[in-house]
Amino acid sequence: MVVPELRPWRVAGPHVARVAAAVRPRLARAATVARPRVTRLAQAAKPQLRRVTRPNTIKTWQYTAGAATAGLALAAGVVSAAGPWDATGQRTAEREWAAAQQRTGGADHGRAPRTSAVGPRPAPSAPTVLTGLGGATTAVQAGPKAPNLPGGKALAGVLGPLLKDPGLGARHTASVVDVATGRPLYGAGADQALIPASTTKIATAVAALSALGADHRFTTRAALEPDTRELVLVGGGDPTLTARPNAGGWAGLRALAADTAAALHKRGMRQVTLSYDTTLFPGPQVHPIGVNPNLAPVTALTADEGRTDGSSSGPAPRVADPAADATRKFADFLAQHGIKTTAPGPSKATGRAQTLATVSSPPLSALVERMLTNSDNDIAEVLARQTAVATGQRADFTGGGRAIEAQLKKLGLPLAGAAFHDGSGLDRADRLTAGLLTALLAKSGDPARPELRPVLTGLPVAGFTGTLSSRYTDGAAGVVRAKTGTLTGVNTLAGTVVDQDGRLLAFAFLSSETTDPAAAQKALDKAATTLASCGCR
Repeated sequence: MVVPELRPWRVAGPHVARVAAAVRPRLARAATVARPRVTRLAQAAKPQLRRVTRPNTIKTWQYTAGAATAGLALAAGVVSAAGPWDATGQRTAEREWAAAQQRTGGADHGRAPRTSAVGPRPAPSAPTVLTGLGGATTAVQAGPKAPNLPGGKALAGVLGPLLKDPGLGARHTASVVDVATGRPLYGAGADQALIPASTTKIATAVAALSALGADHRFTTRAALEPDTRELVLVGGGDPTLTARPNAGGWAGLRALAADTAAALHKRGMRQVTLSYDTTLFPGPQVHPIGVNPNLAPVTALTADEGRTDGSSSGPAPRVADPAADATRKFADFLAQHGIKTTAPGPSKATGRAQTLATVSSPPLSALVERMLTNSDNDIAEVLARQTAVATGQRADFTGGGRAIEAQLKKLGLPLAGAAFHDGSGLDRADRLTAGLLTALLAKSGDPARPELRPVLTGLPVAGFTGTLSSRYTDGAAGVVRAKTGTLTGVNTLAGTVVDQDGRLLAFAFLSSETTDPAAAQKALDKAATTLASCGCR
């Protein structure tokens, strides 16, 4: 199996600067047109913010969705000035751009609160931004310009020939939807289910956010059994728990060890029996594809996704037992604080166990963004199981798939032909339709569902971030925002663009039986770029 989209994250400062310079003039024009509308929306949102805001609380409504309006958030040098993308997958640039407008943006997604007196206040509600740009346009060099014709004829005339590209293989389907109205604009086999590859993660994200809420956090705790002096490290299913010296805003195993040691010292304890509890996720840990560098064994307790090479995304060598590995590291950190432990083994914390210390992940919204931007399989599989836990399903691969399907059914999404066998899309038995993918994206832009907004803000941005960082450098860089999908013989793309009329469009292109991945990617990118350059009906 080949998954070329999942490459380790690399900081590419010169590349970003080069692309930013190329797109800056036309994005600046878009920002200038849209600025009065954004200002009005921000002013309208202020009364709501005053009513809802509570100290030290970050809520879903604090998101700005400048991200979903693609090029708008990258206006006039923001990218090169604001620096690289942060660890959550949410652009520093787009938060700061929103913050500059009336100082009403800049939510930090679970990071430590800003201490500067001039720092931005919480961002206005995302839905108002997502409904459109009020006529703002972003000129894109590549792609034909088609006239506006009634009944969707122009769009069909432009996309139809592009989707017949031989690079897209023997089977391919497509769907385009106006996000603001939900109106289908184009469909070619949109109800035919094909292998979705990593675009499955869009469904996983929607299901997890709807079941748990965007503000949900996963907690890892250290609990002491009072009768046996057994210290149990209890996994809470946080896929972003880290043992690195600098936790970078994620839950830190070192901090948990320090707090645990302090609690033990208060009790006069210097030595404990150490064990770990992973019972939150029962069932098989190894994905049906087998041991694979794209995914560690799925467990409720892991540090740094079981990676052994210091990477934070992409394929990597993994430890065979992530829970045991994390607990051994925890023991080493305890030892640094004067606590001796036995060699750790599996156990289960009883109801009598006293919690000594906890660490919690950033909000689920941040995890979803990181998952989508980096196409992180480990986060995806854990979120599928967390959805199962939240909805009463068995937290294994099968139960996760059932839970995802059940949540999407509750949202009224078109599930005919869909099949979910995992949360990441690595299972070739998964099936999705282009129509379902665009429905998922449109639902994520629904003003009535603000908790789903991270699905849009987490999508990779063409030419800048994640799995699209090396694509679109000569076309719609900064304008197309999409989730990629690649397996052997399968190439998919689903995301959003803002067209020449300022409409936010959701699109999905699925192709199977491809023989040249590079040619398939080029054809998909050309189709998405054409959408951005088209004022088609």
